[in-house]
Amino acid sequence: MAEALNKTDATSKPGSGRAAWTSMEARALHDAPFNDLLFQAHTIHRAHFAPNQIQLSKLLSIKTGGCPEDCGYCSQSAHAPTGLKASKLMELETVVAEARKAKQAGATRYCMGAAWRNPKERDMDAVIAMVEAVKGLGLETCMTLGMLTQSQAASLAEAGLDYYNHNIDTSERFYAEIITTRHFANRLDTLETVRQAGIKVCSGGILGMGENVEDRIDMLVTLANLTPPPESVPINMLIPIPGTKLADAIPVDPIAFIRILALARIMMPQSHIRLSAGRTAMSDEMQALCFFAGANSIFVGDTLLTAANPGDDRDTSLLRRLGITATAFVPEA
Repeated sequence: MAEALNKTDATSKPGSGRAAWTSMEARALHDAPFNDLLFQAHTIHRAHFAPNQIQLSKLLSIKTGGCPEDCGYCSQSAHAPTGLKASKLMELETVVAEARKAKQAGATRYCMGAAWRNPKERDMDAVIAMVEAVKGLGLETCMTLGMLTQSQAASLAEAGLDYYNHNIDTSERFYAEIITTRHFANRLDTLETVRQAGIKVCSGGILGMGENVEDRIDMLVTLANLTPPPESVPINMLIPIPGTKLADAIPVDPIAFIRILALARIMMPQSHIRLSAGRTAMSDEMQALCFFAGANSIFVGDTLLTAANPGDDRDTSLLRRLGITATAFVPEA
């Protein structure tokens, strides 16, 4: 066990002289005594980030519902009888107004998501205008629109998009149990398209969908072995939504969740590890351990796309009690 911990260097990753991660190596780290795992994760986290600062992000659904994909966790799937009605693409003025509110509330990163399998060309001009306008407010920008063509990715890059989110969700083995309308390889292809366009990659997964420990570890191995690994890695805890395939999923054990988050920090030391969906079901103590293990970004506000989020009052109180402050956005030169 000590040998596995010692092999992990704070700067090691594919492309920096380190061999690709193996599932066996990652499993050895994951199974370490909990205190040893957290100590290693926090040591690596502290080497790359200010340990008492997190980035506040805001996520806005710019087009809700009616998605043709059958993702078993998603309330916005047209295949799931959740009662959620499809909306049209939000007007630019509304998006900008919401972005201003988010900035005033302390957010430095603004994410926009549309319930599409892939954006239609007729919508690209509006999407690009949103990127340009939000970036003009001095916010870091991220979008999640489904699969992209090379030309669409190039257009988003030209508009100045900082990040593109496209989660792989789970392991390749378990993927077909959750989604059948596309393949795991489609996810990786989109990530490569985004990377080739010069946009930073945001990609992570969801815990609590019925996957086993090996699936969770293999998901991280896939992400960590991308060249380079995603600069942003959201770790979500499933929010069971009535009407979806996973409405009756068994909750994730908090210790098991923190182990995966800590492993993500060790395997991807320079990435932002984003404690994302599911925080309403997490105790303050669980979130505190997540921050210690390496999480350094949360989504603020009362909603996360269509799901509940803790809200600003609870987050402000928690961060104050922990002595954690929000990071300031420094635009890249």
